[in-house]
Amino acid sequence: MSELPTPRPKPSGDGVAVAANAASRDDRPAMSTAIEDLLNEAEAAVSEAQLDERCGEPDATDDSSGLAAFRLADLQQRDSDQPPHDLALLGDVELDLRVELGRTEMTLEDVLRLRSGSVVALDKFVGDPVDIYINGSLIAHGEVLVMNDHFCIRVTKLVGGGDTTH
Repeated sequence: MSELPTPRPKPSGDGVAVAANAASRDDRPAMSTAIEDLLNEAEAAVSEAQLDERCGEPDATDDSSGLAAFRLADLQQRDSDQPPHDLALLGDVELDLRVELGRTEMTLEDVLRLRSGSVVALDKFVGDPVDIYINGSLIAHGEVLVMNDHFCIRVTKLVGGGDTTH
């Protein structure tokens, strides 16, 4: 009786030949280890190639893990006549604007006595600057004006910081 020919190993998609059918039972543990070593080397090479494509050439490589340090490309400022952001996008944003004419302290009894026509004395005098708040933050000082029978505020000084006491 003639012996059937042993099938030759076919290469897999990554070029590694599958030799399990050609190996005898005694050679299998050594062959498995060799295949695992080849697969691990191939996987490390693919990972390194992918890192190189994403990050450019790495500055340093950790041999034990195959990880590479990320290197940021040189950033350069663009010369442009346009502002970096279109401020027109903020044009429709609503803010809470308050003008504080002055303050006073009253007891609850005094508040309950208030009627139409009551006068409340404040801690500021006529002509003193008033405080202008946006969303609870002091942003400016101004002066009270009357224009066409309407009260108006002229901003006299912008205030930096973010004092939220009011």
